[in-house]
Amino acid sequence: MTTAVASGSVTSASSALPAARVRFEGVGRTFGTHTVLQDIDLTVAPGELVAILGASGSGKSTLLRIAGGLDSASEGRVLIDDEPVTGIDPRVAVGFQEPRLLPWRSVAENIALGLPRGLSRPEQSERIAALLSLIGLTDFADHRPRQISGGMAQRTSLARALARRPGVLLLDEPFGALDALTRLRMQDLLLSVLGEAPTTTLLVTHDVDEALQVADRIIVLGTDPDRPGARIQQLLTVPGDRPRDRGSAQLAEMRADLLGALGIDRHAH
Repeated sequence: MTTAVASGSVTSASSALPAARVRFEGVGRTFGTHTVLQDIDLTVAPGELVAILGASGSGKSTLLRIAGGLDSASEGRVLIDDEPVTGIDPRVAVGFQEPRLLPWRSVAENIALGLPRGLSRPEQSERIAALLSLIGLTDFADHRPRQISGGMAQRTSLARALARRPGVLLLDEPFGALDALTRLRMQDLLLSVLGEAPTTTLLVTHDVDEALQVADRIIVLGTDPDRPGARIQQLLTVPGDRPRDRGSAQLAEMRADLLGALGIDRHAH
């Protein structure tokens, strides 16, 4: 399976939204008596990719949902370009761990589901063709989901999320269900796609190596024994330009530190 990115551009039309600034101000989320998140303060610069790490149940997906207006903060607020998020936000697109493709629609038709309203048929066809080229699936445009691999399905899901050219892209473990080799290819593809269509991106992942490979910065969510709710325990900048050398000694040292912050014995990995 190839993940080569073709030269077709998806950013030339005026309907493309500029990469947006995302700001979390004192965000907390409580369900009944259970506090999941507390005191989340973070600013994500336009075009930046921030990876979110944390143990299961630490509120990673909840934080992402709040950013996209799929859930509401109990405290604080999220702003996109200084405008509060008050519901499902048209500036935001979301990609999930499962591709969630409609089985009776082709690859091209599934991508079309993400298009914004108001496009003419020629504009729709042009944008779908550009996205298919971008993700390397032009030859599979008419295939149904059952006829393509898991990696191809995830590429289709990514293209669907980018179809309306969002200012913010939220990805919730988008490669978690893929085999190791396909996952590495998808990481490279994500970087290529974001290079072609710059978008502010928040990526939830359990994979420390993935975070180090694709992110500009990484936050680690965790809890304190005497305080309810997960907070940002660590915030670090990943050095070096992307794509990064996966064998870098500097990244290996950061990997050990992140594993330690996650409560994993760094000497066992």
